[in-house]
Amino acid sequence: MTAMRKALFGAALTAAVVAGTGVGAGTGVAAEAGAEADLSHHGHVSLWDGRLGVWLVSENHGPTDVSQATVRLAFSEPMAGGQELPPSCLWSSDRVVSCRTGELRAAGVADELALDLRTAGRPDELTVDIRTVWRDGVADANPRNDRHHVLVLSTGDPYVF
Repeated sequence: MTAMRKALFGAALTAAVVAGTGVGAGTGVAAEAGAEADLSHHGHVSLWDGRLGVWLVSENHGPTDVSQATVRLAFSEPMAGGQELPPSCLWSSDRVVSCRTGELRAAGVADELALDLRTAGRPDELTVDIRTVWRDGVADANPRNDRHHVLVLSTGDPYVF
């Protein structure tokens, strides 16, 4: 991804996270007053030899479609610099990655997000906080399933959330 595209994507994602509400322009999915969706994130995290793997699937249990949402992954340990992320993600800091889910139709699932990261050091453990930080102005009355705090030991084992 070019520097210009990263900057534009970063500005758009930042605006979405800061705004917290809005309409899904051009997607045909609009956030209506009182609209509600139940977003969830599930997957697993593994840590081994200074490498961190994150596999995440976002889902909308409905009843309203969501044109776009943003999930934030915050790590207790810094990640090594200079790492490329999938096109839907950007670095918010050396400990935070923010990713777009894409459109989430009611009773729909987004494509799996996979991150292969290097930690700045070789921690024996770290924690990952996963949460939705923006959902296009749609309310979520059940936020428990889109917020996770995962302790990951450096064993290579998958820690499921």
